Amino acid sequence: MESYALLLGSTLNAGTVLALAALGLLINEKSGIVNLGAEGMMLCAAIAGYATVVHTGSDWLGFLAGMGAGALLAAVFGLLVIWLNTNQYATGLALSLFGVGFSAFAGINYVQAKLPERPQFAIPGLADIPLLGPALFRQHPLVYLTMALMLGLSWFLYRSRTGLVLRSVGESPESAHALGYPVRRIRLAAVVAGGALCGLAGAFISISYTPLWVEGMVAGRGWIALALTTFATWRPARVLLGAYLFGGVTMLQFHLQGVGVNVPSQVLSMLPYLATIVVLALISRNPTWIRINMPASLGKPFHPGA
Repeated sequence: MESYALLLGSTLNAGTVLALAALGLLINEKSGIVNLGAEGMMLCAAIAGYATVVHTGSDWLGFLAGMGAGALLAAVFGLLVIWLNTNQYATGLALSLFGVGFSAFAGINYVQAKLPERPQFAIPGLADIPLLGPALFRQHPLVYLTMALMLGLSWFLYRSRTGLVLRSVGESPESAHALGYPVRRIRLAAVVAGGALCGLAGAFISISYTPLWVEGMVAGRGWIALALTTFATWRPARVLLGAYLFGGVTMLQFHLQGVGVNVPSQVLSMLPYLATIVVLALISRNPTWIRINMPASLGKPFHPGA
């Protein structure tokens, strides 16, 4: 039973990384912007957060540094695609490649660096419940904050006036512009907010999830988060559920190895990416369903006065 509690707990941890990044990308895409640079932003945020904790000893300063790094890179991306009208897909890929290279260069001196002793978290009373306690109530506070973020984002997008404006910009920027809304600034704000969440996800990896720095440690999670937004049909609650599903598939490989399943480790390591391909293939069989849920102006440039 302890192994299943460990699997459940590790699933929540792994899913939190994907959920934070995917919720950030969801905000981007609700405004009509596709950012393929999540992988690069997460890597830069991971080294920024890790280096900050090494020098200050404060995890929360590290998280803020990661969010700042992600927001800064997203702002540069936003200026290029929103004001200079560069191609969103090409610019996002360039950002991803830049982040991979820059993080490797900046992290050379931190490969052997050690973080301060990691704190242990537990909710008094609940953490001692058999099975569920260790799995659900001994998580990092960011795990619970991510769940709260999903609820807050759902309310924001579907119950608030500002969220309605954001969605209208993603559906018809021409109409929003005609009504007097600053479409470009709204899109830039959404891109920066999404970048900050991707940065928080990257910092969470290097500070808490696997507290170390290794080149390329994000390991494709940025791409999985990007696929999650489509898998979840741009709904925050489905993003969270999908993140935990993919997180569970990721951790299943270690669980199977632990119980002695005789399968090559390389095959087990393929499981998260294989699941991503299978899900996207199944979704693509119903393009009408995607078209109904997808923001109408997703990936399309907007030229005021054109």
